[in-house]
This record gives sequence, structure tokens and C-alpha cells, in this order.
Amino acid sequence: MKYEIFGESHGPAIGVVLTGVPAGLKLDTEFILAEMARRAPGKNSTSTARKESDLPEILSGVLDGVTTGAPLCAMIRNSDQHSSDYSEFKRKPRPSHSDYAAWARYNGHNDIRGGGHFSGRLTAPLVFAGAVAKLYLKEKGIEVTSVIRNIGGTEDPTPEKMEEVILQARSEEDSVGGIVGITISNVPAGVGSPDRGENIEGEMARAMFAIPAVKGIQFGAGFRLASMRGSQANDALRVENGRVVTRTNHAGGINGGISNGMPILFDVVFRPTPSIGKEQETVDLETMENTTLCIKGRHDPCVVLRARPVVEAAAALTMMDLMQRQNGNL
Repeated sequence: MKYEIFGESHGPAIGVVLTGVPAGLKLDTEFILAEMARRAPGKNSTSTARKESDLPEILSGVLDGVTTGAPLCAMIRNSDQHSSDYSEFKRKPRPSHSDYAAWARYNGHNDIRGGGHFSGRLTAPLVFAGAVAKLYLKEKGIEVTSVIRNIGGTEDPTPEKMEEVILQARSEEDSVGGIVGITISNVPAGVGSPDRGENIEGEMARAMFAIPAVKGIQFGAGFRLASMRGSQANDALRVENGRVVTRTNHAGGINGGISNGMPILFDVVFRPTPSIGKEQETVDLETMENTTLCIKGRHDPCVVLRARPVVEAAAALTMMDLMQRQNGNL
């Protein structure tokens, strides 16, 4: 299955087209809306004040709540835009945002409003698509879950600590990043390939880096493996209840790009939100002179809390595609 996200943050609508969704998949509307609500903005002081209903309108590929096998297209209308907040960024790009890179790539024709196609707003249709993928995986007994491992340098934070760190950054007109940990349970051994396009680590990484603000990924023990010896890093094999398992899971459930039957584990790193209130150095693209910028408007002081369902969605979509390839169902 493949998917393509369309739209811009301050355009009339955003959406997604999924091709390769098998016919006969029953869409649980209640579940899909609950997933959308997990990502939705404007719920509390730890996120942007922008309010959107995020109600997906299914335009094709579904009849009487069941997929038809045709391309599935869903649209989400935008309603709460303050485009004037972004007018200055056309000439003064925000440091570490896509503003300048997109200006260079598209010869100044990029939509700067709300970040355009680069905005975190575009993760809403991704979550819808991921909910469809989760329903497909559920039929096969596979589950995708997540935890927050780090917020602003605080490891394994409690909800109260997360809120404290984020609100402290907001009060100082700053932002923080963090880490989301993913677990994909009950994936059978043998899914994937060492080849490009079917390598689990490669495909998961490609999906994660398409999420705004993601700057890193590690599988299993990840970078800690650099400090281990082989005798520590190796996952010893054993037979348990008639199936092969490992005593540890430093490899994150993947060997040679292929699942080994253990839970697939990986962590995704999110950078601090670039849009902060502190004065920053930038350039004036019209005069080509150095200048400064103070960013106003509505921005997340931390995207990590709302990113959990987004990362789960990207993981579920990738896992669904890999499962279909394994079964020859493209």
C-alpha cells in the first residue's frame, strides 16, 4: 500500500490518497476519530492554540463503511488560519525551519503560510491513514504502540514533569524536543528483506524522516551498541513454547532488514520547535543583508506530545506495506 499527502497548512483543505488498501476492510469510525483526537491541536497550554475539528471526509474507496479496493481518498478542511502571522517569513526565513530551504528549492514560490506543505498540520491526514493501517494490522494480530522516552532532556518523564518542562520553555519564549519510542508487537519472523524497498529499518527510517521535526532514529539498543562488546550486544536464541525467541532484544526485532519474531523497537528524535519568541539571527532575502527576527503567532512549544499518534501512524503504514509485499498483495 502507498499513500500520498496533499494540501497546505493554510489552504482550503489537506488530505491523503491511499492506494492498495484491500477490499473488504471495515473502517471503525469511532476508532479513527479517537486517533485523530489524539493529535488534534488546541487542547491545552502545551500545544498551539489553533483549533481544528480534524473531521475526515472520505471521498472515495469506501462504501457502507467498508473499503472497495479503489484508491481511498480522505479530505480534512482547514478553518482556523491566521495567515498574516507568517507574512514576514517570506523575506525573513525562520532559523532551522524549512523556510529558506524551500525558498531555494522552489525559487521563492513556496507557500509560507503556516509552513505550507512542510507544516505539522499535514500530519492530520497521516494519522487518518495510519488508523486505516492499524485496522488492517489488527486483523493480523499486530499492534503499534508508543511511549515518550524523553522531553527536553528529562528521560522517562511523568505527565506532570512533561507539562512542567514544556510550560517552562513556553514561559521563556522557547521550545523543547524529545524522543518517542515505538513498539510493533506480534510481527511474525521473516517479514522484510535486505533489499532496498523491503528492508524494515530502511523503510521505517524513510517514513519517519517524512514527519516534520524528526531528526534521528535508532533501532533496539541503537547508539548504545557502540559501547557494547559483541558478547553483550548479541541476542541469544532459545526455544520457548515451540517458537524461536531471543533472551534480549538489542537488535530491536530486526536482523538483516528482516523481522526475527521479537517486538520491533525503535526510537524517533524530535528537534525543538523552530518557531520561538526569542530574537534570532536571520537574513533578509530581499536585501541580502543580515537581520533579526522575533516570531509571533500560535506555535507548539513542543511537538512530542501530539507526535505519538503521528509516529504510530507512519509505523503502521510502513508495516502494512511490508506485510502486503510479503504476501505478494501489492
